Amino acid sequence: MSNTYSRQFTALPEHIDVNGHVNNTVWLRWMEDLSGEHWERQARAEDRDIYAWFVLRHEIDYRGNVGVGAVVTGTTEILEGPKGPRFNRHYRFTDSEGKELVRAKTTWAMIDRATGKLMRVPGEVAAPFMPAGGWG
Repeated sequence: MSNTYSRQFTALPEHIDVNGHVNNTVWLRWMEDLSGEHWERQARAEDRDIYAWFVLRHEIDYRGNVGVGAVVTGTTEILEGPKGPRFNRHYRFTDSEGKELVRAKTTWAMIDRATGKLMRVPGEVAAPFMPAGGWG
């Protein structure tokens, strides 16, 4: 289990805006894809069935961009444990040369699927996403 998850994305023609580079909403979608895939791959099956996540806040710094055909590596990382129902994820996107293009932090909140209510993230739900050695 790991507190990080990475994958590559390719900028397709439909991702390109009028300025000739990847649209801001695409970067946001890729962040959601990373988070969802990380959750699906590492969460316990029973947790995936019981809990869902939604976004409370995004903080995004755009440091560069790419055009159609470019391949970027996106990484999500959880650096600290949950606080009540909230869990922060950090993101970093780099180009093929390792240059940072986008850096972001998103605050997610967990809900109980059955009730739709916010709930404190239980330790056993957070455990598969903890860094080696636990939280700082």
